[in-house]
Amino acid sequence: MHGPASPGWLLVALCAATGAYCLLRMRSSVEEQRRAAGGEALMGFGMAVMAVPTTVFTPPAWAWPLYAAVFGTAALRALWSARSSPHHLHHLVGATAMVYMAVVMAASPGAHHHGGAGVPLLTGVLLLYFTGYVLLSGARLVPVAVADAGAATAGWGDRPELARACRLSMGIGMVAMLLAL
Repeated sequence: MHGPASPGWLLVALCAATGAYCLLRMRSSVEEQRRAAGGEALMGFGMAVMAVPTTVFTPPAWAWPLYAAVFGTAALRALWSARSSPHHLHHLVGATAMVYMAVVMAASPGAHHHGGAGVPLLTGVLLLYFTGYVLLSGARLVPVAVADAGAATAGWGDRPELARACRLSMGIGMVAMLLAL
């Protein structure tokens, strides 16, 4: 990610912590939650690696096509899974956004900033989607915390408010990455 190093490192920390929590969620006893958490862990760690400031590490030229292939595969898997659960449509949009950002990064290697890189219309549409997702996720998070205040303690993998906070964090990270594109 191009731009100042401090926000880049904060984004790396946010995405890596989110990916690590998603790995914990993979221990859930519910198969659908484990599958979703696996895709979200891949997204979190992928975003963390992509957000490393270029002043510290500039990926080799082959890294961006590899990124596009990995997240293209994740997008196809999300498309297939969307047949049974509409939640996977969000995974499809997220994986597609990662493919888009990898293609843009591959098209402008060595640039110190991307001002105007990418397709402005597509970047704008993705920004609108993820901004709306962040606002909606934040609004949904508040009632869950109030409603579950008296509930029995659930395991780390089965706490819906933490899963929503995880998705909210990744949405915020995606907005930040698209703005830096």
